[in-house]
Amino acid sequence: IADDVFRQEVLLAVLLIPLAFFLLSNGPGLALMIGSVLLVLIVELFNSAIEAAVDRISLDRHQLAKRAKDIGSAAVLLALLNVPMIWGCVLFG
Repeated sequence: IADDVFRQEVLLAVLLIPLAFFLLSNGPGLALMIGSVLLVLIVELFNSAIEAAVDRISLDRHQLAKRAKDIGSAAVLLALLNVPMIWGCVLFG
């Protein structure tokens, strides 16, 4: 499942990064827009690493393992929510 999610996020990046160049030609706004998209990929990679490490240690259900995975997923969600916030601020702020 994590591979499918990462592929979707890469597709999002492939669409949004060229769109950022189309909407802005240069400057800090362009860097913020592209950076927010790349941040999603970075956080997703960290989340996948956490999940893989937890699963490698044990597949048994454990409260701390669940907590680690939930926190990683929450970080991805925040990174995803950050994208429209940054884009909105840059384009309409």
